[in-house]
Amino acid sequence: MKIQCKKIDRTLLVKLYGEIDHHFTEDIREKIDREFNKQGCKNIVLDFENINFMDSSGIGMIIGRYKLSQEKGGKMCAYGLKDNAKRIFDMSGLNKLIDCFETKEEAINSI
Repeated sequence: MKIQCKKIDRTLLVKLYGEIDHHFTEDIREKIDREFNKQGCKNIVLDFENINFMDSSGIGMIIGRYKLSQEKGGKMCAYGLKDNAKRIFDMSGLNKLIDCFETKEEAINSI
């Protein structure tokens, strides 16, 4: 699992690679939280373009980051979801909390 974080204004763009499963969710959580607080961000945009698998353990990690952004008065969204991740977002109801977009530009403009 590889994670890249980039600050754009007060938004943390999180580029995820590989799989989001129980082996990696704690590492993902720690890195996002650390960068979010260090950079003084209030919004989070998750880039799923390079995620090829996500299991249910990713749901809790995403909800926790959603709450983190909410506490700062911010928003969270995602883009580039493939079938597996899209199905988990739909089944879990994450798509009702977190807006999902096709492109990075749409996601960033929604913030």
